[in-house]
Amino acid sequence: MNMFEQKLREQLSTENFAKIQKVKIGIAGLGGLGSNCAMNLVRSGFKNFKLIDFDKVDYSNLNRQFYFYEQVEMLKTEALSINLKMINPAVQLQALTIKIEQENVNQLFADCDIVVEALDKAEAKSLLTANLLPTLKLIIAASGIAGIGDSDLISIHWLKKNLVIVGDLSSDVQQSFPFSPKVNIAAAKQADIILKYTISDFLNNELCLEL
Repeated sequence: MNMFEQKLREQLSTENFAKIQKVKIGIAGLGGLGSNCAMNLVRSGFKNFKLIDFDKVDYSNLNRQFYFYEQVEMLKTEALSINLKMINPAVQLQALTIKIEQENVNQLFADCDIVVEALDKAEAKSLLTANLLPTLKLIIAASGIAGIGDSDLISIHWLKKNLVIVGDLSSDVQQSFPFSPKVNIAAAKQADIILKYTISDFLNNELCLEL
């Protein structure tokens, strides 16, 4: 255990730290949401990840994604792996440069306890959610994080006991470009949900009492 992890264990308690380190999290899409959610999760003590994306870092990504100027043209799986290890060198990463499709979605996330849906297109979001919901894995999705201002509208919406959506549910990236403030708020909320879910008794979680 390195010094970073020792300090986190002191802050979280030995019991909570042990819970966090056991969880494997799948990140579907490593753009603004996925890269920043992963960053927040690593800073919170999570250690075991499966990172999935097929894209490369572009200059247009730097306004909101957890990448740097010199990483442009790198595979996002490679660049994010480097950046997360700069926070915690002991993080365990399985980085897959592959497109999520009907034929592979269940297999890709079979060994994950929690899945972050951070995909760009509505069709891909629906495909992942529809296939993974029956598995009862916790799915943290997002909808409505575009534009500037109105960040207070980014809320947490529990739709099922294993499905939560973060966002304003209305702003569309096709009509209004996403920028760092709202994207990072949503990504941080996704990470915070996972943190609380992991260290809490989910059935007694006040967020879920209405379900």
